[in-house]
Amino acid sequence: AGCSTAVIKTMAEAGLIEAVDIPPPNPFQSPDPDRPGPVLTADQAAAAEALRADVAAAAAPARPDPEAGSTGGFKATLLDGVTGSGKTEVYLEAVAAALAAGRQALVLLPEIALSAQWLDRFAARFGARPAEWHSDLTQARRRETWRAVATGEARVVVGARSALLLPFADLGAIVVDEEHEPAFKQEDGVVYHARDMAVVRAHLGGIPICLVSATPSIETVVNADRGRYARLHLPDRHGGAAVPAISAIDLRAESMPADRFLSPSLAHAVADTLAAGEQAMLFLNRRGYAPLTLCRACGHRLECPNCTAWLVEHRLAGRLTCHHCGFQARRPKACPSCGAEDTLAACGPGVERIAEEVDALLPGARWTIVASDTLTGPKRAASFVDSVNRGEVDLLIGTQILAKGHHFPNLTLVGVVDADLGFGGGDFRAFERTYQLLHQVGGRAGRAERPGRVLLQTCAPDNPVIHALVEGGRDAFLAGQIAERERAGLPPFGRLAALIVSGPDRQKVDAVAAALGRAAPQVEGIAVFGPAEAPLSLLRGRFRRRLLVKATRAAPLHRTIAGWLDGVQIPGAVRVTVDIDPQSFL
Repeated sequence: AGCSTAVIKTMAEAGLIEAVDIPPPNPFQSPDPDRPGPVLTADQAAAAEALRADVAAAAAPARPDPEAGSTGGFKATLLDGVTGSGKTEVYLEAVAAALAAGRQALVLLPEIALSAQWLDRFAARFGARPAEWHSDLTQARRRETWRAVATGEARVVVGARSALLLPFADLGAIVVDEEHEPAFKQEDGVVYHARDMAVVRAHLGGIPICLVSATPSIETVVNADRGRYARLHLPDRHGGAAVPAISAIDLRAESMPADRFLSPSLAHAVADTLAAGEQAMLFLNRRGYAPLTLCRACGHRLECPNCTAWLVEHRLAGRLTCHHCGFQARRPKACPSCGAEDTLAACGPGVERIAEEVDALLPGARWTIVASDTLTGPKRAASFVDSVNRGEVDLLIGTQILAKGHHFPNLTLVGVVDADLGFGGGDFRAFERTYQLLHQVGGRAGRAERPGRVLLQTCAPDNPVIHALVEGGRDAFLAGQIAERERAGLPPFGRLAALIVSGPDRQKVDAVAAALGRAAPQVEGIAVFGPAEAPLSLLRGRFRRRLLVKATRAAPLHRTIAGWLDGVQIPGAVRVTVDIDPQSFL
């Protein structure tokens, strides 16, 4: 206007000019559903056409009528394909169909670190990036995204589990990628499973939902077998790439020094891979340098003061950390218990210790550690992916964050340092989860022209999980696990619920837990176990006791638990959390 803001303000106050609110421009570009996508194989094209048809049917004028029991265009589909089969390109066709119908789409990912390559693929397909929703956003960006979703300006949202709770103006399709991932379970605050709630939201909205995985959860497999979910199968890798060969290294037969964790066979394989100009990955699902530090003189173990958990040494950062509550401390020079100096020993390996061993065995190797505390957001994830694809890294050393979604064309070898790590703990899902994790991490190898291989270091080569991985018997393994669940009446053939009693006062917590145990319901089809100390009996300064409820599918589980809790006096200082279908038993 060629004048100061004071002049404009004075003119407005005098009534000479009128103030008119102008809505801000849409912060998100509109993805183009008509933009040509990649050429699909015959299997991909058939699966994509089925998903497009489901979205088109849901976009028809007939909408769901809850009073009449109609679910409109609801349909749940399992997209089951081997790692590297191009599942992402298939379900993006469902997203394109929703956009073409003028509706919104939601894609849930289990980890924000997965979003770096995914966002690039989305932009290449649609010419624009989607709206993002995760904990790394600034408050201003969260407000902006929330409003854009509510007004319909944000046409596609990709995000973590909480993206499911956004106020979509006209949601037309939901995709849950890596649907088997435990990260979809929210265990703090409001307890829910994002995959299951996504199915519920799709059902209520009368829209299709696609559950995507190379290693689907047993619950999803059973739903597909019973006809509740449709199933689309992609049996081959895209572009003619072969599924990597998997073999086991029996550590009982390897000659290894006491302070080494890489067998000669695995070390030689890594050296040969790097010498050939290819990339390798060493996988160990433990962060830091060592999971336990103890005193050789008195046996004292360094524990968290707020949790019944060992402190994990992070040697690169020079600290001891509790991975449950975040407590940190410097590594002491003397034992806090007996005062002896130079007696504290690091026990067991973490990824930092594997990196130290790599330095000794392969001094010229360019390695990087990849874990949730090093890959802390989408920007760092994108930088990491770029450095790997530019060939600036020879060897990736990382945790489960490496197992999901990443595509590195030059990576041909995956070495699993401890394939037996997930077998213990008393979790009935232990074998299933270990299989899923190892299968997914092995799927990072050989995704382009060069063949890949996977080496599993194990002391139990005859374990059903190891056998299934080596022999490629996924379906037989799942069938065995399903049969065991059915015999035991465990989910999905039965139901479980956990009651976690917690509080800062041990006596009050014990009193409430005991009262719940005495008032346990006597209902046919429902059994109550406990109370007992939780494996993590102290967590973030709160004492914890657990009760486990096991019920048949027909038993009135929710109504019984509600009546049970109403009959017990619970003081304000004690919290009772109900977890339906618990995924963790700690």
